[in-house]
Amino acid sequence: MEEVIKIINDIKLGMVKPIYLFMGEEPYYIDKLTEYIENNVLTEDEKGFNQMVIYGRDTTIEELIGQAKRYPMLSEKQVVIVKEAQELSRTIEKLESYAEHPQPSTVLVLAYKYKTLDKRKKLYKQIDKTGVVFESKKLYENQVGSWIQRVLKGKDYGIDPKANAMLVEFLGNDLSRISNELDKLQIILPKGHTITPQDIEENIGFSKDFNVFELQNAIGSKNEVKAYQIAQYFADNPKDNPMVVTTSLVFSFFVKLLKYHGLKDKSQKNVMAALGISSYFFKDYERALQNYPMKKVSAIVATLRTIDVKSKGVGANALSNHDLLKEMLVKIFN
Repeated sequence: MEEVIKIINDIKLGMVKPIYLFMGEEPYYIDKLTEYIENNVLTEDEKGFNQMVIYGRDTTIEELIGQAKRYPMLSEKQVVIVKEAQELSRTIEKLESYAEHPQPSTVLVLAYKYKTLDKRKKLYKQIDKTGVVFESKKLYENQVGSWIQRVLKGKDYGIDPKANAMLVEFLGNDLSRISNELDKLQIILPKGHTITPQDIEENIGFSKDFNVFELQNAIGSKNEVKAYQIAQYFADNPKDNPMVVTTSLVFSFFVKLLKYHGLKDKSQKNVMAALGISSYFFKDYERALQNYPMKKVSAIVATLRTIDVKSKGVGANALSNHDLLKEMLVKIFN
């Protein structure tokens, strides 16, 4: 986050580099930085003749170099943005000679998503020397909650811990998807508002009472009545609660619980780091640790593998979601 802010602040101060390489597994910051340059380096009048957005699949390195060497018209600079630059991965090393002596009046932006350049090769080293390289890494799930809080705080919103946990549980570490959902909420809710589980349910579509997050809590605390109620809701609403997703998340919960059992250091800080969970979820795992001995957890993990295979229709085509959910809970609780 700090590195992103620095890149933006340098551009605001007029310290614009001739080449920007934005690469990595997390597309969110790659898109944000590319969008900032696209919107702010040139004026609206300058953009007409001096800003070009091209896509990696539609160009070649030779064409790209030719465009980058062009002189701007009625402007000090031109901006050349290559979106989906990873499509040029097979030939991108040919850009090395240009990166060594880039056109001073050109701002070349390479939005290289889901991949990284080989840091041992000359192209990466040359861009790092003459321009800016930013690697956008995926956040761990236990870091996403804090990210959501920071984003919302910067826009004068707060979020309830449970609402935050719901977003992380259902959307994982996909920052672009989370950002889109937060944008929807900000359109509907007034500034200064603290987002609640009710807001999530009404505007995003996750039930605050009947979701995998609550099912996990019910299972962990051995609240059988609630677990079966949620299972029935899932069976009645299969499109919103796919069996494959349910099985996957419950399986992940017990795999982490098995790992928790195996930890020598069971302090909260160490458990959170080892399991990749936030402090909000720690109490759920701590409770489940008491309710499910290690031997039982191992048996449950094996059972969930079988349920997962059945949910995909292998050897159990006649079983409904309701039957599979019931079988899963019976074997977990008994």
